[in-house]
Amino acid sequence: MAEPHPLAPWLRLSLTPGLGPASQRQLLAAFGLPHLIFEAGYGAIASVVGGPAARLLLDHDSRAAVEQALRWAEEPGNTLVTLGDPAYPASLLEIPDPPVCLYVKGDTGLLSRPALAVVGARSATPQGEANAEAFAACLSGAGLSIVSGMALGIDAAAHRGGLSGPGSTVAVIGTGADRIYPARNGDLARRIAAAGAIVSEFPLGMGPLAHNFPRRNRLIAGLACGVLVVEAAVKSGSLITARLATDCGREVFAIPGSIHSPLARGCHRLIRDGAKLVECAEDILEELRLPVPKAAPIGETGHFQGGAGDDKVLSALGHDPVDVDTLVHRTSLTPEALSAILLSLELEGRVARLPGGRLQRL
Repeated sequence: MAEPHPLAPWLRLSLTPGLGPASQRQLLAAFGLPHLIFEAGYGAIASVVGGPAARLLLDHDSRAAVEQALRWAEEPGNTLVTLGDPAYPASLLEIPDPPVCLYVKGDTGLLSRPALAVVGARSATPQGEANAEAFAACLSGAGLSIVSGMALGIDAAAHRGGLSGPGSTVAVIGTGADRIYPARNGDLARRIAAAGAIVSEFPLGMGPLAHNFPRRNRLIAGLACGVLVVEAAVKSGSLITARLATDCGREVFAIPGSIHSPLARGCHRLIRDGAKLVECAEDILEELRLPVPKAAPIGETGHFQGGAGDDKVLSALGHDPVDVDTLVHRTSLTPEALSAILLSLELEGRVARLPGGRLQRL
């Protein structure tokens, strides 16, 4: 008879439905290793987690799910990391309920590197996405891994920025590791798996269930030494991540925004509650006492050198969305001249056109 795979007892323990991480850890604390739990028998198990949970653990047939996970782990780039594995990130041991098993696509070493979480709204403004990508790129350039949740908006922008530097990026997802959600992030997910890491605590095949996304936020907070909130409404999952970060002793940073923007109010609330207001990535590095990268020489920063007309329009735009009629009034330009300058600025990526015909400076 073939010896069971060493990961099989870990998977059997973690794949028992209705047996949460807290009960799983209670059993591990009592018996040591998963195979010793199953050898202990009903009475011993029931004395730790109660009769119903013990019966569930022993009676549930998880063989098909265990075999599926083991086959998945044999594919190139895929890894199963358990609480008993030296590769398990030590930072997750500081959160209240670390998962027993992590499914990882990509570089498992990134899970133990210094990291910063960057989170925010799915329906982000162009300026918010630009901020998230720029902050993440600078922080990744300083060696920090960028942790986020691979959602649309701020998350996706943060991952793109992280991939541009040596720190790379870690995506903590709310589905099984074999699922890509949302589908629009398919190309991004493949880039992260190739150059960063995708992490899930959920079984393979798990779809995008609403209650799993707030749950994965504790891992985003736990893997990082701090959390940066870029844009967030007052009732936002990003604020949940910030609270979880505070609960486990992490720093919380927030970028302020317009007093007129609903997506700035969550950040403003965090700042009122003690989060650190930041205006550039260097503010975060200094707070974390990390080296600040040398500034790029002029001409290498990606900033455009526009003409006087460009500068006039950008100044008139300010930092809040503005309609064309207001710009005509502020600049005293003719509509034709203004349209030509705006088109040039849009093509350069310095201005974005928003729904309703409004424009925003990037």
